[in-house]
Amino acid sequence: MNSQLSPSAEKVQRSLKEAGFDFQVIELPQTTRSAQEAARAVGCLVEQIVKSLIFRTKESNRAILILVSGANRVNEIKVSSSLGEPIEKADAEFVREKTGFSIGGVPPLGHREKLETLVDEDLLNYEVIWAAAGTPNAVFSLSPQDLLKITGGKVISVK
Repeated sequence: MNSQLSPSAEKVQRSLKEAGFDFQVIELPQTTRSAQEAARAVGCLVEQIVKSLIFRTKESNRAILILVSGANRVNEIKVSSSLGEPIEKADAEFVREKTGFSIGGVPPLGHREKLETLVDEDLLNYEVIWAAAGTPNAVFSLSPQDLLKITGGKVISVK
């Protein structure tokens, strides 16, 4: 383990190892809070950044993790239809309660509870993608196929 990582990034690194993956979490000196900042920091296209967005179902109050290409916006009506109930963007308190992480650093794994996960089909267009790793400046790279294995996510069109 990399003892240089912050506690949240270390938690993600541990979760990756426990899931059987040896991806390396890195913490950068600059923020990767937005997809544009992350792409600049790691030297990739914005489309290769995985935005980990938490939505709340309005009726059952479940947390839904939507992993979205950095260039895309979630069409809430389309995703609500796919889920069979309306969704709304979750607030910071709900995100922390369900994931254990703050907005801007939510990783695709290592959450407090198992989350239903949807994966933007556009992420499958790239060999390498970059996901958040627990803090606004921690990331790791992986393939879209590994993202699906890690999360058990369902591929959908989110835009």
